[in-house]
Parts: sequence; C-alpha cells; structure tokens
Amino acid sequence: MSATQHRISVGFRGGQVLALRVSEQQLTSLYDALAGGGWHEVQGEDGPVRVNLDQVVYVGAESDELRVGFG
Repeated sequence: MSATQHRISVGFRGGQVLALRVSEQQLTSLYDALAGGGWHEVQGEDGPVRVNLDQVVYVGAESDELRVGFG
C-alpha cells in the first residue's frame, strides 16, 4: 500500500459531499469502479464507507505530499 494519502471529495446528486482521506490504492480503485456504477466500498482513514456510484457526479482529489515554498 502506498504511503501517499489523498483528501478526496465525492459529490452526489442533490448536492451532498463526502470528504475522506484515502490511500493512492483506494483512490485508483474508486476511479476504476466509477464506470461500472453500483455500490463500492472505499476504505477511508476512519473506516470503510459504501458509496452508490450511480449517484456520484464528481470526485476531487488532492495529495498530502509535502510541498516546499509558497503555493
């Protein structure tokens, strides 16, 4: 499992947003599963979350890698 963690926001129809911290592997798995729809389990930092992919309208991701300088 990769040490890189990502902060993700999963947006749903109706406007709800789910914020999670996930590994690189979990993010890749979520992206791969989006095309198939249905239910998908994402292992977040605080435990597993089951997501109905048919209701997802976007997934935003940001890496927690250390940055040097001003951004």
